[in-house]
Amino acid sequence: MPEGPSIILMKENLQQFTGHFVTEVSGNAGFDKEPFVGQKLLEVRTFGKQTYLIFEKAAIRIHLLMFGSYSIDEQTKPDRSLRLALMFQTGSLYFYTCSVKPVDIDFLSSIDWEADVMSDLWNPEKAKKKLKSHPEMMVCDALMDQNIFSGVGNIIKNEVLFRIGVQPESIIGHLPDKKLTALITEARNYSFDFLEWKREFTLKKHWLVHTRKTCPVCGQKLIQKQTGVGKRRSFFCETDQKRY
Repeated sequence: MPEGPSIILMKENLQQFTGHFVTEVSGNAGFDKEPFVGQKLLEVRTFGKQTYLIFEKAAIRIHLLMFGSYSIDEQTKPDRSLRLALMFQTGSLYFYTCSVKPVDIDFLSSIDWEADVMSDLWNPEKAKKKLKSHPEMMVCDALMDQNIFSGVGNIIKNEVLFRIGVQPESIIGHLPDKKLTALITEARNYSFDFLEWKREFTLKKHWLVHTRKTCPVCGQKLIQKQTGVGKRRSFFCETDQKRY
């Protein structure tokens, strides 16, 4: 599943269509597409792993899920995979194998934009308050909770926890305040590092533990384990990451 930084890059690629009018809509997403014909794309906005195409009267929410993708100006996948196609006078957009849903403009005001780790509105104090309200939660689940850290995915989770020296099955309520602050700080810091490396096509070269075999600090074999309620893959070092 694409994480927040990858969605930021998609947003940047879609910006060329803002200010232009839709001339045709198609695709197998199950909603009435005709009302979007003739509407102007006012803004492309992201919230974590979600992208909102904001028009004058409504918006379309795109979530790429596990295997979603998109293309510009050329349909690159078969019609059965095509969830949404938007034609403009200046070009075309295609979204495949993803969740596509129309939402009312009013819905956008209900989103907690301060929870997006890559947003200028990111509010670390609010994140800390949310974490403290779930003292029994494992840190691996907390980092993947999109209501707290919108945009954080499994790669960011594993790398952040290695950076701060915390094992993924540690309990939020057991973390010292210094570690809790580091968790919040590094979730944002690593997300922007991820974005920079993704632009350079060097992301995987910078992974310290995600999918790796040995710890880059002590050389010990890394643990690979499905952790937390979500049973997502965690990679960690039992020596250099402490379990709280």
